[in-house]
Amino acid sequence: MSAVALVGSVTLLLKESTLNHLVLPLVSFAAGSLLGGAFFHMVPAGLDVMQSNAVFCWLLAGFTTFFALEQFLHWHHCHRASAECKKPLGYLVLIGDGIHNLIGGFAVAGTFLIDIRLGITTWLAAAAHEIPQELGDFGVLIHSGWGRKKALVFNALSAVTFLIGGLLAYAASFQIDVSFLVPFAAGNFIYIGASDLVPEVNKHHSFLVNSIHFFAFVAGIGLLLGVKLVLG
Repeated sequence: MSAVALVGSVTLLLKESTLNHLVLPLVSFAAGSLLGGAFFHMVPAGLDVMQSNAVFCWLLAGFTTFFALEQFLHWHHCHRASAECKKPLGYLVLIGDGIHNLIGGFAVAGTFLIDIRLGITTWLAAAAHEIPQELGDFGVLIHSGWGRKKALVFNALSAVTFLIGGLLAYAASFQIDVSFLVPFAAGNFIYIGASDLVPEVNKHHSFLVNSIHFFAFVAGIGLLLGVKLVLG
């Protein structure tokens, strides 16, 4: 997952208009994948290992954590290099992404510790989100005046926190029950998919563009449903 940050270098080969046309359908697909992963895989898995009240409390805790991250650190994924996205300072964007990736490492590692198949599907949904995120973030840094090498290095460093989060979750599993990380991760995914990603792509002025985004969203859901049916 940390290596996915290197996909941002693709933006060096693309025009800004081409990047925006490519990234936003990927954002729609990622939103569907995250919601499909949460509802088809993670919430049911949480209900298998915890009481329902605890599951929904941790789900809301995961949702609230990312709401707080966006509110107080002004973290928000920018999936296009628009004027609005250029406003945050580059280092603030990277700090927010670093914390986001750290929490993501906790969550994905926690699902692997419960069930390897669940971990794979959780990683799949998270990776679908990570690709357009890194394309957008790298593009924003470049268009904000960062050098290409500096942007790539710092973006990769912010992604390494995912690995740190995963290792910390693994170490913690020897001392505590980490089952709560499954519904916690579901809450993360629901917030990112519904609150962070969907507003980026809905209500476009073009019916054709809206249709592309909608079917990409449905395809993301369908992918995780298909994984559910295949893996059981």
